[in-house]
Amino acid sequence: MDPLRVGIAGLGTVGGGVVRLLAANAPLIAARAGRPIAVRAVAARERGRDRGIALDGLRWHDRAEALAADPEVDVVVELIGGAEGVARVLVQAALAAGKPVVTANKALIAVHGASLAALAERAGVALAFEAAVAGGIPVIKTLREGLAGNHIARVAGILNGTCNYILSTMRESGRGFAEVLAEAQRLGYAEADPAFDVDGIDAAHKLAILAALAFGRPVDFAAVHVEGIRAVSALDIAYAGELGYRIKLLGIAERTPDGIAARVHPCLLPMAAPLAGVEGVFNAVALEGDFVGSVMLEGRGAGAGPTASAVAADLIDLARGRLTPVWGAAAGRLDAAPALPMSAHVGAYYLRLMVRDQPGVIADVTAVLRDHGISLEQMLQRGRSDAVPVVLVTHATGEAAMRAALTRIAALAVVLEPPALIRIEEA
Repeated sequence: MDPLRVGIAGLGTVGGGVVRLLAANAPLIAARAGRPIAVRAVAARERGRDRGIALDGLRWHDRAEALAADPEVDVVVELIGGAEGVARVLVQAALAAGKPVVTANKALIAVHGASLAALAERAGVALAFEAAVAGGIPVIKTLREGLAGNHIARVAGILNGTCNYILSTMRESGRGFAEVLAEAQRLGYAEADPAFDVDGIDAAHKLAILAALAFGRPVDFAAVHVEGIRAVSALDIAYAGELGYRIKLLGIAERTPDGIAARVHPCLLPMAAPLAGVEGVFNAVALEGDFVGSVMLEGRGAGAGPTASAVAADLIDLARGRLTPVWGAAAGRLDAAPALPMSAHVGAYYLRLMVRDQPGVIADVTAVLRDHGISLEQMLQRGRSDAVPVVLVTHATGEAAMRAALTRIAALAVVLEPPALIRIEEA
């Protein structure tokens, strides 16, 4: 049988990994795909660069979008990255030319996935992106295919290995954020400019995709509430442990009677919660379906091998002729449930204050909480000095009320620095 002819745009870490995997596991892949899968063309900068992979005999394009018009290419694999520019132009051109696309580009899918899905549907071709979320963890296929018979109520995940490594190391070592971030950069776990990871954007891109798949709705990155981990201190991590929690950056999407809520932010998780035990650079996603119950997937979320594995899985589907709608259903049958603002969130909160050690401080703080209808579950106060930390844990309350109270508390003369506020999740 004729091979599925692949054109790859981008020969960085992931692109090189895909070339190596397709060559190393060629017999296995041919057996599972029903025919060979062969790289026929590539597009990348710097032709003469030694990438440690065999590129002899491949067609080389200096312009990535030329892959869309190459008659020797059946499917385009986009591994350039970025929501705009060359990556977007290439994917649009390939779909418009009637060629299926496989991509690992979470930013592109999160920001432009709705319009690209419509283009793919009109062309009758696949837009596959298993590699865009959680690397080698097959969460896209699990949601779109394995759990297709379930109503999904909730998706929660550790979606960024850099942040998980930093928070895990801070807890284990007692060191602060800046020091551990610098270590992560030296080890190659964090980029020279870490903002995309530590400010939560990477996790938010992935959550937007998971929410669209879980709830059968168009992807809506703009509706995701995003907070990163820069403000999480070693002190907060120590207090969380004393209270029986671990701090994780989570992406959470939930269906409520009023609509869909999607949020990325640090959370206190009970130590017994499955996600609390996921450490280091690992990713994990917990799903809740009405018939399947709770499902958790865990593994490496990045790197050449795991990401190439996910790309290969999509290519095997294409070789077999499998075509699943991008968001699990045709555009006309997607859910139109509204997105909920973060102000609608209800939950418990961890609040840490640095206050003057003087009589009446706690009374002033609790009076503000009382005025906003917020009740306390527990309080910790340690040490005697000019400035002491006070930790408060609330019962479930509304985000809007908590934010209003926080503004008033921060303005109290006895509060010496901006309060730390972290939401508590029970699972």
